[in-house]
Amino acid sequence: MKRGLIAATGVAAMLVSVAACGSSGGDGESGADGGKAKSLTVWFMDGSNPSGWTDSVKKEFEQKTGAKLDVQIQKWDGIQQKVTTALSESNPPDVLEIGNTQTPSYAETGGLAELGDLKKEIGGDWTESLNKPSVFEGKQYAAPWYAASRVVIYNKRIWADAGITDVPKTRDEFFKDLEAIQKKGDAEPLYLPGQNWYFFDGLTIGAGADLVKKDGKKWVSNLADPKVGQAMELYKKYQSFSKAPKDKDEATPQQADVFAKGKTGAFIGMGWEAQTAIKANPQIEKEIGYFTIPGETADKPEGVFLGGSNLAIAENSKKKDLAKEFLKIALSDRHEGALAKEVGSLPNKTSLLPQLKGQPAAEAAAPAAKGGGTTPLIPEWANVENAPNPVKAYMTAVLNGKSPEEAAKQVEGEMNKRLAQKQ
Repeated sequence: MKRGLIAATGVAAMLVSVAACGSSGGDGESGADGGKAKSLTVWFMDGSNPSGWTDSVKKEFEQKTGAKLDVQIQKWDGIQQKVTTALSESNPPDVLEIGNTQTPSYAETGGLAELGDLKKEIGGDWTESLNKPSVFEGKQYAAPWYAASRVVIYNKRIWADAGITDVPKTRDEFFKDLEAIQKKGDAEPLYLPGQNWYFFDGLTIGAGADLVKKDGKKWVSNLADPKVGQAMELYKKYQSFSKAPKDKDEATPQQADVFAKGKTGAFIGMGWEAQTAIKANPQIEKEIGYFTIPGETADKPEGVFLGGSNLAIAENSKKKDLAKEFLKIALSDRHEGALAKEVGSLPNKTSLLPQLKGQPAAEAAAPAAKGGGTTPLIPEWANVENAPNPVKAYMTAVLNGKSPEEAAKQVEGEMNKRLAQKQ
């Protein structure tokens, strides 16, 4: 699960366009009653499908359809090109796990089957923020499977030593707590490097800002929007409580390793990063706590980037009906709830969030799910995130003293160049 969530939090590489051949749809005998002597191939990413969940889904699918389920595990490294190639072939895997922000790129090529009928049948109460990445140009091309988001991971001892008795419920309370730790002087209040780009993306979501805008028929940078600037100024205030480098991201060095030393009040990261810290320093386990990133008011958490995975059916699959039967089972309340309980992922329905009880990191992530979002859901966005990411350069420029407007002007040429590149 850990590796899956790492990769699913962003588009890692530019996809190559394919001209996927059309398909006539189902083969006439691939429904729930026509699956005998058939096999359905499903690609899952390494770390995404835990054994208990997989065994249960496979058993129900095979009993219901009479078909065999062929589960094949894929590595994240190089997966974009592998999926792109597979979707262009006449005999692709029938069902694929794809990163939620990658879905528009695959949909644009024509490689994914439309699932509007499935959405009507089983997706009426899917959480809108989780389902949004499954839709491209108004059509349903995938189904939301799971998601995860960042939370505040904090050191209970450091907070108690600073006289803090409860976790903050609002942004202002959070800043006051960081000020109390700073005043105590025994620890760095917050570890936040200058290029924690997905936290910044969450702040833009919370501000109602868009990172791109349409200029005629093309997408261009929207970093000069005052709402984006407001989000960046908020990031700057958070970063003022940190000694982390302004020109590095959370992986350079690994922020969990910094936190593991026991001299940092908090950091903003994925829940599983706490285990990385514990591995580096087992003694810190008893000191770790979690809370939702607070927003302006107690009733509305901060915006967060929802990284995760969707399940899709290949347009060239000859077993679409059978594939839909698999999705109905895998995405049922029973199995979505079981996945949430087994690994602590955010399920695709708000009604299933109680399944996270007893998993503190997941419980901290749950309140922000409804108001979360993603990076811009356009195929061209993959080019923007390729290193060196111009949004990261924008962030560092602001932290080094430029105004948000000046920083936006500094990088918008490169950003627009990337947005103009075809996949």
